[in-house]
Amino acid sequence: MDELEEANIAFAFHEKEHSHSLELEKQPLSFEHYSKKLESVQEQIRNGNTYLLNLTQPTSITIPVSLQTIFTQANAPYKLRYKDRFVCFSPEKFIEIIDGKIYTYPMKGTIDASISDAESRILSDEKEMAEHLMVVDLLRNDLGMVATDIRVERFRYIDKIKAGQKELLQVSSQISGKLPKEWQQHIEIILKTLLPAGSISGTPKKRTVEIIKAIEGYERGYFTGVFGYFDGNNLYSAVMIRFIEKTDKGYIYKSGGGITLDSDVRSEYEEMIDKIYIP
Repeated sequence: MDELEEANIAFAFHEKEHSHSLELEKQPLSFEHYSKKLESVQEQIRNGNTYLLNLTQPTSITIPVSLQTIFTQANAPYKLRYKDRFVCFSPEKFIEIIDGKIYTYPMKGTIDASISDAESRILSDEKEMAEHLMVVDLLRNDLGMVATDIRVERFRYIDKIKAGQKELLQVSSQISGKLPKEWQQHIEIILKTLLPAGSISGTPKKRTVEIIKAIEGYERGYFTGVFGYFDGNNLYSAVMIRFIEKTDKGYIYKSGGGITLDSDVRSEYEEMIDKIYIP
């Protein structure tokens, strides 16, 4: 009970926008080291062991405020703070279950909104399209293991996300399915079947997760897990991304993105750094 009393969780469909953002200093992995890791991933892709892999890395950061302050001020739809150990402010849903229907919202594809014609560029980019298609296909198959009547209700729509001083455009899709009667009695089986989230692992899942462990070279911990709440009838959950962790050596921000054979190393490196922000 004491541990639960020191945890904060917040879900909201609309948040008031703040006119300021918290500044942080970043000391990311060098471009050279990141390049080697990305090349290792692409070698695994060329060998047919994976087709899409979410490569993440930890970045040392310096922040001027506490994790509690970040939790309170972060303008995000899904927020979680656990004691003084970590905080996340996630823009990405995992699954929702509402009135017997299950929904998932794969989020894959990011671009700086200040770039000229950013929306048309991200939506017409063949590499981004291929990556998004693979995640949508993976999650359609995932939902098919626990539900019927699987449908892609919305495909590649744009969300705007405040990222510190920047604004990012994020590409998402909406997939749904119909759960069997009395699904509430098997909620733990549903969650176990669907984990880990496809957007932060890759495809095929089992082999890709093994490759992630070998190449990333650090422990993700709670990062890229899921959190949420279940009231007995409906379930709401989110993926634990945009994640700051307090360690003995200071604060670490964990971030990354999906890698395919066509990924450009410089673009992926910059995307990893762009995702290091406090909204």
